[in-house]
Amino acid sequence: MIVSFSVSNFRSFGDEQTFSLVANDKLPHTHPGHLVPIPDSDQKVLRTSVLYGANGAGKSNLFKALRYLRQIAIRPPNSSTGTGRQAFRFSNTATEPSTLDLQFLHNGRLYRFGCKVDERHILEEWLVQVVGSAERILYERVTDLNGDVTIEVTGLEQPSTKLNALATVGGPANQSFLATIHANLKPADIGPELSGILDWFGNKLCLIGPDDVYGPMGKRFAEDKDLLDFAGDFLRSSSTGVDRLQVVQTEVNPKEWQGLFPDRHDLPKETLEKGRPLRLDLADGHELRKEGDRFYRTRIEAVHRQEEGQLISLPLNEESDGTRRLLHLVPALHHLRSASATFFIDEIERSLHPLLAARFLTSFLEAGAKGASQVIITTHESSLLDQDLLRRDEVWFAEKNQQAMTQLYSLTDFPVRQDQPLRKHYLQGRFGAVPFLGNVERLFPEPEKDFVA
Repeated sequence: MIVSFSVSNFRSFGDEQTFSLVANDKLPHTHPGHLVPIPDSDQKVLRTSVLYGANGAGKSNLFKALRYLRQIAIRPPNSSTGTGRQAFRFSNTATEPSTLDLQFLHNGRLYRFGCKVDERHILEEWLVQVVGSAERILYERVTDLNGDVTIEVTGLEQPSTKLNALATVGGPANQSFLATIHANLKPADIGPELSGILDWFGNKLCLIGPDDVYGPMGKRFAEDKDLLDFAGDFLRSSSTGVDRLQVVQTEVNPKEWQGLFPDRHDLPKETLEKGRPLRLDLADGHELRKEGDRFYRTRIEAVHRQEEGQLISLPLNEESDGTRRLLHLVPALHHLRSASATFFIDEIERSLHPLLAARFLTSFLEAGAKGASQVIITTHESSLLDQDLLRRDEVWFAEKNQQAMTQLYSLTDFPVRQDQPLRKHYLQGRFGAVPFLGNVERLFPEPEKDFVA
């Protein structure tokens, strides 16, 4: 679970801003099921948060900053010469380092992972365990002016010989030590604590953008009947018109595989390489997969029931954008029924009816009521501003100041009564984070008045 995330000098973030999911202990004791205790502390972390803001206010940049930090943590950069960071460009600080710092819960412990980066180097990197008011430093890494990397791993529990050797070498200046470990060592050499942290970044922190799908849908549904049934039931109960889902999967031979790509003469040869995995989506809604030396063609179909009871199957690509968007979010709910994870969903309302966005959030809170699960969303959907659904400290806003820097602030910064209609006050601009339209009327000519002789 994310406890807090701080970012500075990244995209629309200039000065440091902190997005905190620590519960405000001064609020009335509402929604107790939304809270999870923070170890070695009397504080609690929130299961959910909703971030509002006008278009261009920077709320999606918080999502992108977290995605960037996740990439730094587990994936070596494609380029050998840079870090890929995107500095805030509307000031003279663009050449200064960007800082990202994440506090998160995993396996009953509170950790901090963060870094300072410029265009070419990861200048500093740290991983610590927070125990009450103290910190146990697992490792620290510094890159000097010459690009030489120094790593101290004295805080790790019995580091292996290979891990110590990797720390001595230092690794590339534009690659995090955590990613270097991930790329070069086996779990037995990494140790249980660092392996768990890498697993959290890789599998427990799930980031879903507006156009993202939650993994290879065809493969997931073909291999998990429980997920297939759950998704069909959810779509049916959400009045999408879908009665159930079915998966049609066939295995194809290499010759048939080559014939699927008439316009890509180079692709069949590449995909036939032994042991090389591949996944492709075709325009007709089929998902193509190569696993080992075997080839599969998979299509998800939505089954509709006519008034006479007859069943009609349609390829998923013929369903509405809203139905497909909802289907891409449903695996998150299914996952949370049996496992703990953090989902950050950017623009959840994309193609969704407002009632479906609310239904998703309500279903999550019901599904994750017992585990260490969490959902964070960015949205414009004001119908979620309901104190029967969310605590006040679960509502955040993003707004740009006069220097074009994104500022983050909480609803708890305002004097709000428990019975106040949040949606009405937000749309009236009392909390900010709404578009300032200016004098729009001047863009349209006045209609000509009838001429009276």
